[in-house]
Amino acid sequence: MMKSGSIWALGAMSGTSLDGVDAALVLTDGHRIEAFGDTAYRPYSEDESIVIRAAFGQWPGGPGVSAAARVIEAAHAEVMASLAADAELVGFHGQTLAHDPGGRRTHQAGDGARLAELLNRPVAWDFRSADMHLGGQGAPLAPFFHFACARWMNARAPLVFLNLGGVGNLTWVDPTQPAPEVPGACLAFDTGPANAPVNDLMVMRLGLSYDSAGRIAADGKVDRGVIARFLDHPYFLKMPPKSLDRNDFHGLLDMVADLSDADAAATLTCAAAVAVGLAADHFPLPPERILVTGGGRHNVTLMAMLDDELDAPVSPVEEVGLDGDMLEAQAFAYLAVRVARGMPTSCPTTTGVGAAVGGGLINYPPAIEI
Repeated sequence: MMKSGSIWALGAMSGTSLDGVDAALVLTDGHRIEAFGDTAYRPYSEDESIVIRAAFGQWPGGPGVSAAARVIEAAHAEVMASLAADAELVGFHGQTLAHDPGGRRTHQAGDGARLAELLNRPVAWDFRSADMHLGGQGAPLAPFFHFACARWMNARAPLVFLNLGGVGNLTWVDPTQPAPEVPGACLAFDTGPANAPVNDLMVMRLGLSYDSAGRIAADGKVDRGVIARFLDHPYFLKMPPKSLDRNDFHGLLDMVADLSDADAAATLTCAAAVAVGLAADHFPLPPERILVTGGGRHNVTLMAMLDDELDAPVSPVEEVGLDGDMLEAQAFAYLAVRVARGMPTSCPTTTGVGAAVGGGLINYPPAIEI
């Protein structure tokens, strides 16, 4: 049995950008963050990325799903093994292949039972299904962790955590509230596409994984006609909480098909920024600052465009002592402890679920008695 009080938990995350698997240790009781521990990263090989990418959009049993799951489980086990000896519990998100909030279904490939066996540690996983079964969007799931981070950094005013991965999502946080599930403490939702369209463009046209530092976009000119058509997407008329699948804006690539590489990259990068600008209209109160995490914070062009779109100061989370490369992995370490202790992991203002709900399953390895 797990001891009471704070424990070291190990979380991992593999995002839709398919760069690799992040793993991180967090010391927490499920309320407070006591300390951040060691981290590790394991990149996907080109062949592994191809296998996983081929399964995007597929549901359990679909073409390529089993092969993708094997790659995902092996990669997670490899990177987490180096840290698992220090962890009492593991949080395993898996790899999102498809997400359909309207249909109340989501698919994260990877088996928590298999990972529990490989790591010889209890594994909390399947974080999204319970929320969706109860009417929620199943995403985003990091907001309660963001609330804890705001408390950890002793914030005294509302702020925003903006995650720019394949899809953009944000959490508006008021750290003066007593708990993340209290009305007025958190508002979270997906903003729109972030890195995914640009990454796909780079793969298709130039054989690159991404636009490093936004250099290609910096040489291009934004096509405002494409941006105007992009903003006609019905997603922007929905009230939050709301969430997206990675491919919901796949038509963006068709919109820039006739543009040069630089102009297409600039236009897709601008689309990510203007989507965040629209999202700011939903903030309950103006935030004191906007802290950016995820790979997008390394994109100088995107960060400059965000500065133009937003009224609050925009900076990477490193400015407050957090690790933007590991924040999502740390989030699932934190959430794993909440799952193990029966605490809520989402609420109406983070996913649209009817009431605060705790999600997740826990699998134990054969050697551990429950």
